[in-house]
Amino acid sequence: MAKIKWLSDPAHCEIMFKVKHLMITTVTGYFRKFNVEVETEGDDFTKASRIVVTADIDSIDTNNAQRDTHLKSPDFFDAGQYSELKFEGKKYEKSGDNYKLFGDLTIRSVTKPITLDIEFGGIVKDPYGQTKAGFTVTGKIRRKEFGLVWDAVTEAGQIVVGDEIRILAEIQLIKQA
Repeated sequence: MAKIKWLSDPAHCEIMFKVKHLMITTVTGYFRKFNVEVETEGDDFTKASRIVVTADIDSIDTNNAQRDTHLKSPDFFDAGQYSELKFEGKKYEKSGDNYKLFGDLTIRSVTKPITLDIEFGGIVKDPYGQTKAGFTVTGKIRRKEFGLVWDAVTEAGQIVVGDEIRILAEIQLIKQA
């Protein structure tokens, strides 16, 4: 069976994260520049030999320039020293009606294993003859485990930024000829 390379379709993908602010509301952020590369045996993603996602830290967008600058600073991602985060998938397997993706996430210089839940949308041919595969990805990490340890507490004792980060992504891959 031939190896097939799949690349992300930027017009039909998004990688976002959500974090509690003051523990009463949720802030959503996006990585506007990222890349997804997958190699499979045929069209079977459970036989993927390579799954790599990189996101450009400078592309972080939370709809607030001051907050984005803070997130890029050494208090959080330290974009000056670490220009990207990276996920390397190790195993993609069926789990009930959906899938699990096991891999290593690297933020700053810290690499930890994580597990993502995957809803496979299927494989279709678009109107232009391209074969595409779609995935909805969800997961959770603890930011402090990756060295994003900045903290502040209000006068009333409320934590400003939560530790749990929810990951949500919509990924559409294009089969390469």
